[in-house]
Amino acid sequence: MENWKDIKGYEGKYQVSDFGRVKSLKRWVNHPSNGGYFIKEKILKAQNGGNNYLIVGLSKDMKSKSYAVHKLVAETFLGKKENVVIDHINNISIDNSLINLQYISQRKNVSKDKQGTSKYTGAYWKPQDKKWISSIYLNGNKMHLGSFDTEERASIAYNLALMQIDKLTEYSITK
Repeated sequence: MENWKDIKGYEGKYQVSDFGRVKSLKRWVNHPSNGGYFIKEKILKAQNGGNNYLIVGLSKDMKSKSYAVHKLVAETFLGKKENVVIDHINNISIDNSLINLQYISQRKNVSKDKQGTSKYTGAYWKPQDKKWISSIYLNGNKMHLGSFDTEERASIAYNLALMQIDKLTEYSITK
């Protein structure tokens, strides 16, 4: 059975379901030019936002704003969480059903379904240099770790940097 909940900030106007659908609720809308009008309840048609994620437009106080459907579903049913990303478990970005969504770390999201040129996380082939490149993200900044002759060495550089970051994080938490 499909469950519907009000979208935060749009209570009484829009709801989202655990199936990943968004609907506009029946309501009266005030309008300066004609006094106002009734809107029928209807399921909104989601559009591709240009990045293979579905978006819908929600209106309030005569202002419209676009929202990613997967974010509406996750935040409404799982709560809003900081420092994590919403992952589509089956890797189908248009499947916004609640059972297909989870919060995971950005690092785990990047490495869980790698489709890059290396079988190792943190390494990729740079054809211009004919080298394996290693890099890691820290606090949103990409850090270049070096260029290597083998993908294994690039991976070792990544894993060493990751261990150092983990130690620093652990040290700052316990201090």
